[in-house]
Amino acid sequence: MEKESFEDEQVAEALNKGFVAVKLDREERPDLDHIYMSFCQAFTGQGGWPLSVFLSPDRKPFFAGTYFPKESRGGLPGFIDVLRVVADAWNTQRQVILEQSQVILEHLNRPAVKRDGGSISEIDLDRAYEHLEKSFDHSYGGFNQAPKFPSPHLLTFLLRYGVMKDKPEALEMVAGTLEGMYRGGIYDHIGGGFSRYSTDEKWLVPHFEKMLYDNALLAMAFTEAYQVLGKAEYRMIAEETLGYVLRDMVSSQGGFLSAEDADSEGVEGKFYVWTPEEITEVLGEKEGARFCDFYDITEVGNFEGASIPNLIGAPLENLEAKIEELNEARKRLWKIREERIHPFKDDKILTSWNGLMIAAMAKGYQVFGDPAYKEAGEKALQFILDNLREEKGRLLARFRDGEAAFPAYADDYAFVVWGCLELYEAAFEAKYLEIARELNQELLDSFWDEKDGGLYFYGSDVEEQILRTKEIYDGALPSANAVAASNLIRLSRLTGESDLEVKAAQIISAFAATIKQFPSGYAAMLTSVMWLLLPSREVVVKGNNDDNEVREMLNFLQRTFLPNTIILFSPEADQDRNSRINQALNGFAMIDGRAAAYVCQNFACQAPVTSLTELKSLVRSAN
Repeated sequence: MEKESFEDEQVAEALNKGFVAVKLDREERPDLDHIYMSFCQAFTGQGGWPLSVFLSPDRKPFFAGTYFPKESRGGLPGFIDVLRVVADAWNTQRQVILEQSQVILEHLNRPAVKRDGGSISEIDLDRAYEHLEKSFDHSYGGFNQAPKFPSPHLLTFLLRYGVMKDKPEALEMVAGTLEGMYRGGIYDHIGGGFSRYSTDEKWLVPHFEKMLYDNALLAMAFTEAYQVLGKAEYRMIAEETLGYVLRDMVSSQGGFLSAEDADSEGVEGKFYVWTPEEITEVLGEKEGARFCDFYDITEVGNFEGASIPNLIGAPLENLEAKIEELNEARKRLWKIREERIHPFKDDKILTSWNGLMIAAMAKGYQVFGDPAYKEAGEKALQFILDNLREEKGRLLARFRDGEAAFPAYADDYAFVVWGCLELYEAAFEAKYLEIARELNQELLDSFWDEKDGGLYFYGSDVEEQILRTKEIYDGALPSANAVAASNLIRLSRLTGESDLEVKAAQIISAFAATIKQFPSGYAAMLTSVMWLLLPSREVVVKGNNDDNEVREMLNFLQRTFLPNTIILFSPEADQDRNSRINQALNGFAMIDGRAAAYVCQNFACQAPVTSLTELKSLVRSAN
């Protein structure tokens, strides 16, 4: 629409004649996007972007739609015709259309949740799994038909379900989806990182736009899958994805940038595609032919006469070794590609998406041990605290060109708290738990619904909109309520503040009736529910900071997939720090001057162990 309509003089004349045009960045104002998208879905029965909404002067919507071509065609009304019809209706039937609008708004304003919403049971976990099993694509991975979206929250749920419920089929779905994605063109085989989604069932042809949040969530999914399944290629993809972000998506001050466009020079995918001639010019005939054969780069091409590098047809045997053999060739091609005109980079720094990438970097450090990941996560968090927080502590949502703006939304708080929790389990520094506690309290103070439970999307301390919504459905991102519920449980068990877990249970109960209708649509919330329904534990390591035994124990705990487990380090020489985190920590002791690990479950701790071997045995016997 931008090219067909908004840059067209005829459309501009019609638009400016009868309307006040407002173009909204939905990433900066997701609150308004949610409100008007809800109206569009109720008004038309469907939603999507681009979103065109017509409002009265008091901002109440009365007509909405998604894509409109400039001129009517193929059953689609043209934008110029829409402008004419809407203007005529406003001038001749204003009262009628406003009354119709009000009926829809009143319907949308009904409470989405009730305190007596019931509870989620293991049956609902099973139902979600069964639905995903039925919709799973056994040929190429992923769920449902094209277009295919990565949906990492589904993989996170299935990993935990597969491990804790001993369901290898769930892990097979995770493996099939991850392998389908990294084999396809949705993964950038030259420069690393994932595109937004695939337009086909094979994950071959992506919408080439790269989003920060996709890469954060997918990096975590590959990292955890590596912990569970041990496949070297999972580690490679996770590290290449994080490496792409560190190389291309970090501001000079340490904040993570939002996205890279799909097109360059006005052509979608031009930056990413190759011809055999381009490859052989860089690599030579022999090496070039080998590379083209492996990555499916042909004369015919697979995308508008050129080729998207992919491994869809590559043999499974020794795949990672073969990729490694061509690693130098990939690096040479990347250097040449860097000379091309790059896609536009959206250099907004969004608090919510930064929270996700902080969590991903911290998780990457926990599992792979690369200090660059931890440093990047810490630096991004400090950037948020320095640049996206008002003097009174209120978070802001967006930073660009030296300006921070827009009071933060629920997902800003929830995702940054998540990042802080992962940083704590990466560095075991008390300050990250203290920041998480503080931000979590701000979230509850400004967003909590005292009447019906759950978190509103925007806070009580900002300008009131025509609707105040709560998000629980997982779209491209897990919902703020789902992530907040998990954060509350983890914080409760890390700090000993039991009231936080009560709040998490209230969130889950508030939305239970909705979740039960279609459990797989709320996989992130079900992942939080697992903390309460399935066995969980706390592991406390007591010892000195410079003790090798302590470091080995913590490394083992970080690098092992331990769902529903929180890890605490209690330094022997810092009683004050321990008290600030959790009063109970000072009740744990070293054994005969040696570091000790305590594994606790259901409010009872097993006898402490003093060696890595014993800890491994204890943890694995409890799985």
